[in-house]
Amino acid sequence: MSTFIRPKQTAGMRHLALNVTRLDDCVDFYTRLLGMAIEWQPDEDNYYLTSGNDNLALHRTANATEHASAQSLDHLGFIIDTAEDVINWFNFLKQESVQMLTEVKDHRDGARSFYCKDPDGNAVQIIYHPPLSTGK
Repeated sequence: MSTFIRPKQTAGMRHLALNVTRLDDCVDFYTRLLGMAIEWQPDEDNYYLTSGNDNLALHRTANATEHASAQSLDHLGFIIDTAEDVINWFNFLKQESVQMLTEVKDHRDGARSFYCKDPDGNAVQIIYHPPLSTGK
């Protein structure tokens, strides 16, 4: 029997795929509001977005029943470079009538974040997290 050694650490989780029923609204949310760019649109039911170092795939789900039976996701997070910018993001998204789930919160580990909803009801966290943020 062969023994395998674990390969080197991954380069991180830089790709996420979401099944959504409100595809056009979600594309608008992630591009116009969060600043992602459309990297590729292979057809009318699929978009691949990027912020330059990650990839978000949005796939149209045919109906609410199919959507409800799809794999669930607790939330997705976007790293912000400074703690101060979390407040700026909160104010901007609130101004744009994005549904807020929480207020801005400072965490014991030095992080700062809040949660809101995308147009399809997915929870989105905007987070300054010192080990990952570049503006420490």
